[in-house]
Order: sequence, then structure tokens, then C-alpha cells
Amino acid sequence: MNATAARWLNKVPEVTLSFWVIKIMSTTVGETGADYLAVDAGFGAGWTSIGMAALLAIALFCQMRTKSYTPWIYWLTVVLVSIVGTQITDIITDKLDVSLYTSTGIFSVLLAINFMVWYRTEHSLSIREIVTPRRELFYWTTVLCTFALGTAAGDLATEALGLGFTLGAVIFAGLIALTLMAWRMGANPVLSFWIAYILTRPFGASLGDLLTQAKTYGGLGMGATWTSALFLCVIVLLVAAAQLNVSNRKAVTA
Repeated sequence: MNATAARWLNKVPEVTLSFWVIKIMSTTVGETGADYLAVDAGFGAGWTSIGMAALLAIALFCQMRTKSYTPWIYWLTVVLVSIVGTQITDIITDKLDVSLYTSTGIFSVLLAINFMVWYRTEHSLSIREIVTPRRELFYWTTVLCTFALGTAAGDLATEALGLGFTLGAVIFAGLIALTLMAWRMGANPVLSFWIAYILTRPFGASLGDLLTQAKTYGGLGMGATWTSALFLCVIVLLVAAAQLNVSNRKAVTA
């Protein structure tokens, strides 16, 4: 482990305000982007899932090949994971007719099992120690599970339980705020991080639905195209700034 870690730097960015902004926007793009490709662009759920899964495989290959955090590769992978995670839940719900209660339960169990195996194998769930290929595989498997679970939980809250997009977004935002307060008061930072990470997915999904859905369905009627384009532009700007910062650090240490 030490010999391998010595050749690697941490593959995950520092958890800053920018990290959470990009993460939330990525989750929203996962919701709106999947809807745009499957419905507005006319590719359908099947072809959208196949195409995005292929792109995700390429992005993951590039991500795994790097030996340190590379912003544009990392966040491209997150956006693609978000879209694929959304598609997985949508296919299970819409095509296989599995209830949101069941899919939420299934993904919760899968996430718990992944955490258990990860911890028993590596003795740590901290993202500050993603310094080996095996730990990175655990990390990305966890991220995919959180996106699939978040999509199911978000749809469960806003649709099956009838909370609506606005109230759903407010509730999940409140839960994220409570997690932040608990962390500030001394709660375990690793546990707090993963709780917040999971909650940002249903928050992003609820926010995406609120912005894109027609007003007759309780949304603001912006549409998937404009919402996806707007959020992608912000993501690109923030990631470009992060990439420039990393490049400057490397130049200084060279």
C-alpha cells in the first residue's frame, strides 16, 4: 500500500465551497441532461443509457490512468456518472415498473454493502486517502450508488409522497444544512461528508425538476435544454478555474 501510495497523489479534490457548487450542479445536469437526451433530443432511454455508459467508461479509464487530481477529467466523470445514475433509476422505475419505494430500498442496501466492503478492505472511507487504484474503484462505485439512490429518493419524495418539487428541494436543502451544522458541532467529518454527498443528489434532482418542469406540474418551465446549458456553463467556468489553479501549483513546484 505504501509503495503504491508513494507514486500517487490524492485523486479527489479538496472539499471546498466550489466542490459543493459543482457537485450540486452536476447532479442537476444529471437530471436535466438525461431528460433532454432521452426526450427532447429523441434518443430514448435505451440509446441514451448505452451512449452515456460508453462515455462514462472512457472517462473512468482516463481518470484511473491519472496519478493525481485532474479537474476536467474528474468532473467530466462526475457529470457522466450523474447522467448514468439517473438513467439506471429511470429504467428500473419506468421500464421495469419497479416502485420508487423498492428502488430506493435496493440502492440503499447496495450503498451500505459497498461502504461495508470498502471499510473492511481499506479501513477508511475518507476521500482524502484515495491514493490507490483499489480505493478509487471503491470511491467511484460509491459515487454511482449515491447518484442512483439520490435519483430514486428524490423522485420518491417529490412524486410518490406528493411533496412537490419546491418543498422537496427545500427539505433536502434543510437536511444538508443540518448535516453542516452537525459537522460544525463536532460530528465525524467522514460520516458528515458522505451524508451531505448523498443528500445533494435528491436536492439536485428536485431542483432540476423544479426548473425544467412545466408550470402546470409545479415547475418553473425553463425546460431541460436551457437549464442544462446554463448549469453546464457554470460548471465549465468553475472547473476551468480549478484546472488553472492546479496547473499553477505544478508550475510553482516544478
